[in-house]
Amino acid sequence: MTNFMTHINAWVILGFIGQFLFGSRFLVQWIISEKRGESIIPEVFWYLSMAGSAILLTYAIYRRDPVFILGQCSGLFIYLRNVMLIYKKKRALGTGSGDGFGLQKTATE
Repeated sequence: MTNFMTHINAWVILGFIGQFLFGSRFLVQWIISEKRGESIIPEVFWYLSMAGSAILLTYAIYRRDPVFILGQCSGLFIYLRNVMLIYKKKRALGTGSGDGFGLQKTATE
């Protein structure tokens, strides 16, 4: 445990924050899916993905880990593209309201 504690610094804390954000997207997706009774990928999933990935990319660059850098760069592009597609659809539909998770209310709710 002592060896572990000597390696904790601001960069490691930042890495843990990024990993927490990145991992929390699955928890959020699961909760929303259970609530709706179907598999849903809410809009917030993509924001958590982008935030976690950006922080992890920063940490990977600091660590100079090319495998980690490549993985986070490619993922970040995909998450950003999904958010762009969501906004494009919202603009086309003229909607912008939802429940805070990127889920539109249906007529039965």
